[in-house]
Amino acid sequence: ILAGLNPLFTGRSTSAHPANTLTAQSVASMPAPALHPTTHKSKSSHRPSGPPSLMVKSRIALVEDVVTSKVLFEKNADKVTPIASITKLMTAIVALDAKLSLQDILTITDEDRDMVMGTTSRLMVGWSLSREDMLHLALMSSENRAAAALSRYYPGNRPAFIDAMNAKAAELGMSNTHFVNPNGLTDENVSTAYDLVRLVQVANRYPLIRQFSTDPGYWLQIGRRQLPYVNTNRLIGRPDWDIEVQKTGFTNQAGDCVVMRTNVDGRALIMIFLDATGKLTRFADARRVRQYLAVNPPK
Repeated sequence: ILAGLNPLFTGRSTSAHPANTLTAQSVASMPAPALHPTTHKSKSSHRPSGPPSLMVKSRIALVEDVVTSKVLFEKNADKVTPIASITKLMTAIVALDAKLSLQDILTITDEDRDMVMGTTSRLMVGWSLSREDMLHLALMSSENRAAAALSRYYPGNRPAFIDAMNAKAAELGMSNTHFVNPNGLTDENVSTAYDLVRLVQVANRYPLIRQFSTDPGYWLQIGRRQLPYVNTNRLIGRPDWDIEVQKTGFTNQAGDCVVMRTNVDGRALIMIFLDATGKLTRFADARRVRQYLAVNPPK
């Protein structure tokens, strides 16, 4: 079964942009060859001298060096946009900050069903899992009912949980971020690429978030039944990628999204790709960035 799902399954149970930032528009604004006026920016103009441009297809993107905080690439990075299941990184942070027992049993109820976008789930109403399993599935496989259950089993119930999500965002300085639910199945959970860099930085400080978000696969035991779950990030488990923490997301309004902290040629980077068209585009963008930096390393 798993081979058809994922061949890598293992069965394991900032204010102003700096002047030297490469932006999606920076190459187009470089001086053109002498045969053309310097103000001419037509796509048909000759390629300017210097390194080739970095083409990223996601509509929103940001790449930042973790150590120096230098932005290496940006594209619409301050645009407020729906973030879909990227939300679940904040859900995990708030759930873990509550210091509740990971062995507590949580039961899926009708309150955890998606009544906004009509998505389905393999977690049936009435099934009971540990808080640890709920957290694992929410981060690794983006299980929406698991995230919803985590918010319901919180002191003060779901409204208090969402308040805590927004309070944490404010604490982290994520001034363009707002949450209305714990799983991202809404167009009202919004943020920017710049804000999400902060979220990834903080999520990376939680060992369980790092572990669960980068687990290639997991067998869920429900009574006598075993259900295989796999990671939603196709780069996880590949030998040429060293990813410390990550989360994917998708809704029609948010597009395909991925955020991650990864190590590239000894350099720790945070990569944010939002509002991509097509399931593979966000991962292809990550590869394009890595290949570009290998040839044109930042100074």
